[in-house]
Amino acid sequence: MSIAKLIQFPKIQDQRGNLSFVEGANHLPFKIERCYWIYDVPGGEKRGGHAYKTNQELIIALSGSFDVLLDDGSKKQKFSLNRSYNGLYVANGIWRQMANFSTNSLALVLASTRYDPNDYIHNYKTFMEFIK
Repeated sequence: MSIAKLIQFPKIQDQRGNLSFVEGANHLPFKIERCYWIYDVPGGEKRGGHAYKTNQELIIALSGSFDVLLDDGSKKQKFSLNRSYNGLYVANGIWRQMANFSTNSLALVLASTRYDPNDYIHNYKTFMEFIK
């Protein structure tokens, strides 16, 4: 699936703790317009279940772990995120869902667009029509 890829960020190790960072123009294929985070997800719950018409995202597990399930209409792929120095780039036009959140997990999402409810595709059948 070439429309999603893991990106490894710089990791500066130090006896006082590690530091990683993201530079939009250097590490991402888009300009960051929005940042949001997902936390306190109850056990067994899922997030997402939609696609974007134009928005691109980078998803990072800052704490804990979770799975990102992607579907481009012909292939499905699962990414398990559990390292804060890795991010998953997801292009627009990809159905995504997040599941299997560990206790106290924290997902940070960097997005290429400001929030626009009209950019979401919430119905899978509509998504399949959109990508054809």
